[in-house]
Amino acid sequence: MVMKMQNSLKDLVLAGVKWELSENSVGFMELIHQNAPAPERTRTVSTVVPPISPIVPMSVDTAVAMATRPTTVDALLRMILEFNHPLRASVTNTVLPSAAKNPNGIMIITDIPSSDDDLSGNILSGVAGDLLDKMLVAIGMSRETVSITPLIFWRTPGGRTPSRTDLDLSRPFVDRFIELPEPKIIITLGTIAASEIVPGMNLMHNHGMESVLPNGIHVFSIYHPNYMILKPESKRDVWNVLQQVQNLLKNS
Repeated sequence: MVMKMQNSLKDLVLAGVKWELSENSVGFMELIHQNAPAPERTRTVSTVVPPISPIVPMSVDTAVAMATRPTTVDALLRMILEFNHPLRASVTNTVLPSAAKNPNGIMIITDIPSSDDDLSGNILSGVAGDLLDKMLVAIGMSRETVSITPLIFWRTPGGRTPSRTDLDLSRPFVDRFIELPEPKIIITLGTIAASEIVPGMNLMHNHGMESVLPNGIHVFSIYHPNYMILKPESKRDVWNVLQQVQNLLKNS
C-alpha cells in the first residue's frame, strides 16, 4: 500500500500537480524528490556561422557567353561588375570603361588600372590621366568625346604584368565594348595594349604605325603616358601620331 501511494504521488508530481504537504506526506515527497530524474540542462545554441565556400572563378567560355548578351554600353558595364574575375579579390574598385558622351569615333585602349585608378575607380586618373587630357585637348578632343577602356578592369597585385588568364577572361568584355559604339579609330597606349589589339605589334619598333583590323577599324599604337613622363623626348613621336589621327577623322 505504501509503495503504491509512493508511485501514485510520484506520478502526480512528475505530471506537474502541486500538493499541499502534510506531516504524513513529507516522507513520501522527500522520497519522490530523491527518485525524480535530474532536470535537463539548458542547451546553448551555437552562433558560429560556418565559413562560406569561396566562389569559383568563371571560365573564358562563361565570360564569352556573358559578354555577348548586353545590347547597350550601360548593360555591359553592369555585366562587368557582376563578373567574378580572379583579380577582384585583391582590388579596391572595379575600373569600368568610360563611354564617350559625345562620341567622335575614337576609342582609347590601355593596359591595366594604376594604383590611382584602383583608388578612384576611374580609368587613366592621376598624373598619367592629366597628360592624356592635355594630349586630347591638343587635337581638339576631350574625355567627353572619346571612349576609354583598360584591357583588364581590376588592378593586378603590385601592378604586375597581367597573366594570359587575366587577359583572356576580360577580353570578351573589351571586344564587346569595341563592338557597341563602333569606333572608327582605336588608339592603344603601351606595349601590352598594342600587341593585344594588333597581334604581333612591337610598339618599340613600330610606334605610330597604322593598322587596320578585319572589321575596318584603324588602329594607332602609341606610348603610354607613364612612358612619356619618364621619357619626355617621346612626346614628339606621340604628337606626330595624334596629328595623323586628327587628319584621318577630318577626311573620313
